[in-house]
Amino acid sequence: MLQILLLATFLSLLVGMCLIHFAHLHERFSADHDLGGVQKFHARPVPRIGGVPIAAGLVAGCSLLAWLQSDTLPLLLLVVALPAFAAGMLEDVTKKVGPLPRLLATFVAAILGYLMLGAGLQRLDVPFVDGLLSHFWVLSMLLTIIAVGGVAHAVNIIDGYNGLSGVVSIFIFLAMAYVAFKVQDAALMGVCFAMVGAIAGFLFWNFPRGLIFAGDGGAYLVGFMIAEVAVLLVARHPQVSPWFPLLCVIYPVFETLFSIYRRKFLQGRRVGYPDALHLHQLVYMRLVRWMVGSKDADHKTMRNSLTSPYLWALSSVSVVPAMLFWNSTPMLVGFALVFMFTYVRLYQMIIRFRSPRWMLLRKSLRKVR
Repeated sequence: MLQILLLATFLSLLVGMCLIHFAHLHERFSADHDLGGVQKFHARPVPRIGGVPIAAGLVAGCSLLAWLQSDTLPLLLLVVALPAFAAGMLEDVTKKVGPLPRLLATFVAAILGYLMLGAGLQRLDVPFVDGLLSHFWVLSMLLTIIAVGGVAHAVNIIDGYNGLSGVVSIFIFLAMAYVAFKVQDAALMGVCFAMVGAIAGFLFWNFPRGLIFAGDGGAYLVGFMIAEVAVLLVARHPQVSPWFPLLCVIYPVFETLFSIYRRKFLQGRRVGYPDALHLHQLVYMRLVRWMVGSKDADHKTMRNSLTSPYLWALSSVSVVPAMLFWNSTPMLVGFALVFMFTYVRLYQMIIRFRSPRWMLLRKSLRKVR
């Protein structure tokens, strides 16, 4: 597995370096020039085609894995992921592909995964529901499509600050790699390590300097692979609780569901209406934005990067218990409830300017020049 991790990391690192070095050749269509949007927090135009190095690292790692193990699963995963990745990359380049077409593309990818890999959810450890899912394949496929597409879209939602979604995704893939090791699924464990390497190579350029962004292509590719590997773990191994992957991804998923509730019922706005009230945006505006007072571009980038560790810590609150209790549904359900309560409580405290003291950075950061 080490060679897969190293190859994926190296190729992602190399492709990312080339994209940054030759940015002047492609920045007119690849860079994010919108610095004033409601969800924009970077200081200068930055290439948002980080999905390319991530995809390059993943392809290299999965190809080596398929060759070493004589298993076609890693290569088939690459094939089924193409619609999600392509739709995201098209948006990154043209800026004309809306959220709905991208979501539909992940639905298509999920259908391909269901048909080509048997990646379907047929149990939730809820007796009556499990009976329906096992007897009616249409319900199973529909649930799988919603789950996979929802996770991919949720990962894109939290992709707003340097290193945020990348490190959270690495946490999730490491947890799934551990469970794949426990159930002796070398193929899925290898795919997890390929993803970890691909994301790590990209993160070298993304955090903390923000030299390249994952973009929609990178976010949808990573999110889809998280969802697909999670579904395969549950489908291939009855001992893995279906609540294990849910607890792993509960931070981005609950962030998305809570945002839908907030916009629809609390603000009376359209669900797709963009705003700056996601938890990571509140952390930036209420906790980090004032810690480095200069308006210099480098300091703005520093504030951007200082936001992510708060959410890494929050994500670990769910990923670590998921890894420890991967085969115990009652424990996983309990920790899912704890996470949701913690999230809502933190959100309420921050938005009311009552942030916990442990979340406040030292005042000495104000003196940074």
